[in-house]
Amino acid sequence: MYTPPAYAERDAGALHAFMRAHSFASLITFGGARVNVTHLPFLLDTSREPVLYTHMARANAQLADLRAGAEALVVFQGPHAFVSPSWYENRHTFPTWNYTAVHARGVPTVLDEPEAVLDLLERTVARYDMPLRPAGGAWTLEGMPAEVTRQRMGAIAGVRIPIATLEGKMKLNQDKSVADRAGVIAALEALGEPQGVAVAALMRDHADMQTQYHEAVSDTGSRP
Repeated sequence: MYTPPAYAERDAGALHAFMRAHSFASLITFGGARVNVTHLPFLLDTSREPVLYTHMARANAQLADLRAGAEALVVFQGPHAFVSPSWYENRHTFPTWNYTAVHARGVPTVLDEPEAVLDLLERTVARYDMPLRPAGGAWTLEGMPAEVTRQRMGAIAGVRIPIATLEGKMKLNQDKSVADRAGVIAALEALGEPQGVAVAALMRDHADMQTQYHEAVSDTGSRP
């Protein structure tokens, strides 16, 4: 991923938090004849060396790439927004797009054993479904008829990807002045579009912006 130094995020903790917050990602492999992509929910395990887990249909042709030992790229994408030069103090520039992304690479292993697949599904349910359950009458994996669960296990393969390299890019106008960035924050918040509001929050919270931003606001006597 092309990443100028100003946009690079190298803190592993920040990258892991980003991946968990934006865990529906794209799994990309090259099978020799074509590029294959599947969009999947991922689990990140950092108890030892960081490992990604997911599952997919056995009918998915991309499994052949994974079984062949092809390197996998997993792309996690966060908030993004168009940025107009009209929002800058210095308007002698061009439009751009602010965005956030993390790329993880590694060589995957396919999990075929029913016990491994069931364990992965239990952890996936615990991550995504359990926090949403009402106090009573909720669906549970354990409550499914055994035969239905057995059939589903036969149609699913688990995937384990030890992370070999991790790249983060947070393109948040770091190359612009504090005044220009404050103008972008104000405009995105005024528009009120959820992605733009999320980008504005990231811009304000970015490490190199926090002190400078508040100083700029104090100098102008108003809060963007």
